[in-house]
Amino acid sequence: MIRGVHAMFFSSKPEEARAFLRDKLGLAGSDVGDGWLIFDVAEGEVGVHPSEKPSHDISFYCDDIEATVAELKAKGVEFSTEISDQGFGLVTSFMIPGDVPVTLYQPKYTKGS
Repeated sequence: MIRGVHAMFFSSKPEEARAFLRDKLGLAGSDVGDGWLIFDVAEGEVGVHPSEKPSHDISFYCDDIEATVAELKAKGVEFSTEISDQGFGLVTSFMIPGDVPVTLYQPKYTKGS
């Protein structure tokens, strides 16, 4: 049975992106060889959204977006959008090294598990 999701970012600056995830976002990871880090996340979810063009997206979510944005800004993370209400939650975005866009949101829904 499926018990998790493995997500990947593709970056032209993989070492910098790995350091960003470790140092700025505080994700713990395992070195699987030659500095290739696989990061652990506490929980996950998968959604399907309507689109005419098949694609995928990786987002991080938090309990308090204002506090999380302030904490990340203090670590030097630069946000590319202001926090906005998108109905399902409060949303903003930032870039991972290598020009990889990432969404951060505070959900308004209650998780089932």
